Amino acid sequence: MTDSESIDRPYAAFPVRIGVQVQPQHAQYADIRRTVAAAEEIGVDVAFNWDHFYPLSGEPEGLHFECWTMLAAWAEATERIQFGALVTCNSYRNPDLLADMARTVDHISDGRLIFGIGSGWFEKDYDEYGYEFGTAGGRLDALGEALPRIEQRWAKLNPLPTRDIPVLIGGGGEKKTLKLVAKHANIWHGFGDAETLAHKHAVLDEHCKTIGRDPGEIERSAAVGDKSPEQIGKSLLDVGTRLFTISSSGPDYDLGLLREWVAWRDELNAK
Repeated sequence: MTDSESIDRPYAAFPVRIGVQVQPQHAQYADIRRTVAAAEEIGVDVAFNWDHFYPLSGEPEGLHFECWTMLAAWAEATERIQFGALVTCNSYRNPDLLADMARTVDHISDGRLIFGIGSGWFEKDYDEYGYEFGTAGGRLDALGEALPRIEQRWAKLNPLPTRDIPVLIGGGGEKKTLKLVAKHANIWHGFGDAETLAHKHAVLDEHCKTIGRDPGEIERSAAVGDKSPEQIGKSLLDVGTRLFTISSSGPDYDLGLLREWVAWRDELNAK
């Protein structure tokens, strides 16, 4: 990275990290637990699940498990890695309760939780569990109202969280979501190719400048799908992405691609 790139993209100073989203679908919990343990052994930095009630692919009524009870179990089952939801749906829990849940999991894990949150989108979850789906704009407004409540509840709890819990916000909306990222998040998680992500980074940087926040404080994260580091690693790296997350689904949870990304990370960070 050149000096000019460092100035243009101060968030490029973060080290390269690798995440894996262990999708809690089409598998028994014992298989999910073994997969998280294997990912930690491989050397992953962050393990994520997701916050849904039904599978997002494959058999729509297939095996599936709930997010936050699983995260509490991961807090005990892992030792080194950070972990969290990619991402919690704000609609499913009272914000103050969610803050308390996160604080508790933070303590169970000795400070390894990443608090991932978004506005929600999977209509089947809402319909089946009795939540009002509403509109995308309304759900984003609700997220904007919830984030200060979560922060305020963290400040009131006894005991307090072990540290300032890092907040990850997922979503690419430029008018609302990225404004919330600028105000509340430590990590932004997005989707798309390098050109798309570079544009989103620039929009986020402008939102940061508007409120007087250093954009270099926000780590940039991206989903890499089924792509290898040879295919997209350099292009995403060049636009400032530093947390690269693959996905793995049950029942087999193939971690071959994860091993490639971890090796790529180690080569880069050794330079």
